[in-house]
Amino acid sequence: MADRLSARGAIAAVTADFTESTDPHEDTAADGPLGWTGYADSRARATARTGERESVVHGLARIGGQPCVLVSFEFGFLGGSLGQRTGDRLEAAYEEAVTRRLPLVSLIATGGSRMQEGMIALTQLHRVARASARLRAAGPAQLAVLRDPTTGGGWATLGAGADVILALPGAQVGFAGSRVRPPGADPLAYTAEGQLAAGQIDAIVPPEELAATLGHWLGVLAHRDSAPVPTPVPVPTALSVTGGPAPAPVPAALSATGLPRTGWDAVVLARSASRPRAEAYLDAYFGIRLPVHGDRCGGTDPGLLCGFGLREGRPVAYVAQCGTATRPAGYRTAARVIRLADRLGVPVLTLVDTPGAANDAEAERAGAGAAIADAFAAIAAARVPVTTLVIGEGGSGGALALAAPDNTHVTADSYFSVIAPELAAAILKRGPGEVRATADQLRLRPQDLVDLGVARSVVGPAPDPDRADARPVVGPDPEQAPE
Repeated sequence: MADRLSARGAIAAVTADFTESTDPHEDTAADGPLGWTGYADSRARATARTGERESVVHGLARIGGQPCVLVSFEFGFLGGSLGQRTGDRLEAAYEEAVTRRLPLVSLIATGGSRMQEGMIALTQLHRVARASARLRAAGPAQLAVLRDPTTGGGWATLGAGADVILALPGAQVGFAGSRVRPPGADPLAYTAEGQLAAGQIDAIVPPEELAATLGHWLGVLAHRDSAPVPTPVPVPTALSVTGGPAPAPVPAALSATGLPRTGWDAVVLARSASRPRAEAYLDAYFGIRLPVHGDRCGGTDPGLLCGFGLREGRPVAYVAQCGTATRPAGYRTAARVIRLADRLGVPVLTLVDTPGAANDAEAERAGAGAAIADAFAAIAAARVPVTTLVIGEGGSGGALALAAPDNTHVTADSYFSVIAPELAAAILKRGPGEVRATADQLRLRPQDLVDLGVARSVVGPAPDPDRADARPVVGPDPEQAPE
């Protein structure tokens, strides 16, 4: 059931610690900039019905103990529409977030721009977009909660423009409101559930879980004053010696597999159905995990897990391949997460496990090349340290796009190759019987990768099952070196 709380009811549902900011602006014209007959009376009736003088309430709050600037829409006030005074309040909220270096949380319920103010109302979207850009440049995160309904310019600015987008179940979400959609349009496309499926929002959160979820997100995304700087080499401190964030610790391997003797042995181990996958690594690594979903371009990739988590109380962003061919939407989602982490000074962990990038016709039409290039660019430009662990297959550029150039580690049941040995043999016009020899020539084993300088170490399992934080590292085994 979609949320129909008032603005203050929505605030009370997520926090008891809210201090409203004052509104210094007063109406300059009773019937607004257009002289719309009866507009002043409509506003007066809305105030009498809701107790509010405008469609937005804003102020300082603590959610889950985390400080933020909080904005809440009153749908009962002229449909939560945006007018000039709404723009004044929203701009003031963003400015307070910039000044105080706090994240901004928007509890949105709006039908769009206010018709009684015409183009003046519509141009408030420029003001909101400009204020949002200023806050993004300053660093702090923007979180949106989509209540019912979230449509029009409110969705296209505060909603879709947020860093993390949550929605309440059943909420109407879309640029087009219910009265202006094409006849016969699929109603699911205009719901929170439809937008989640299309990769436009990150999660649907039940009302009873919203306060705790927002508290977790605010804790993970809290802005850090230390400017991120390149830190390619791991250091075992809370901050790097250069003042930026320390790299994410390398996860311990979840299997005790010995190093492979041959290249083909390495391929078989990496392709084993019993090998631990990304979900198991993330569960062992993080105490709390908050997923980010979708590429904001209409696509999702279930074979790539992205988000932020807490590792022993410390935030770390993650991008994890799940053993499938990574699709363009996956690379775009990964780039989005990496750039957000970089802006907030949060280190990144990537888990590489893919036979390669998806190469079907659909992937090409969806912009596979551009999406992979974007992932490469996001890692190359990151000022925060990126840590990579190859936990399975490292298939060509589709895997390399998410690997840290200077801080990649491998497990004993993984391989990394310029191309799969079967494909390499085919390209070289070798028969099927030469695939194993080709695998050896590619030098794709974990120990080979260390020797070649591609990987920093082969990571072993934690020696004590009760200490999941242990990270023993082993080098190549001379007893298993090729003859």
